[in-house]
Amino acid sequence: MDKYDLGDTGEMIAQNFLIEKGYSIIDTNVSYTNFGEIDIIAKDGGVLCFIEVRSRSDARFGNPLETITPTKIKKIVAASRKYLSVNNIPASGYRYDVVSVMRGVPTLYKNAFYARWH
Repeated sequence: MDKYDLGDTGEMIAQNFLIEKGYSIIDTNVSYTNFGEIDIIAKDGGVLCFIEVRSRSDARFGNPLETITPTKIKKIVAASRKYLSVNNIPASGYRYDVVSVMRGVPTLYKNAFYARWH
């Protein structure tokens, strides 16, 4: 399986996992040129969640969570701000989660990182 198939499979596993956890999926693969991409946008109760999915087929190169760099976080935050703006959603009541998929097994990290508003 190439890295794109692994990523697509990981995102489907993550979506199903989140639905089982009670999340409502709003959108997937939201991309804004010059900003970034958000893998999954969902609601967890009343909280809007911007979710990054990271997949690995084995632990050779570490935990998938460890692959989220400060640059990647900056892009996710920029894309989420754009999403809030475009959809006229107040900039409160949201968080950034990560679903790590290792060998097909998902793990959810709520509040995996925070936005820096400067």
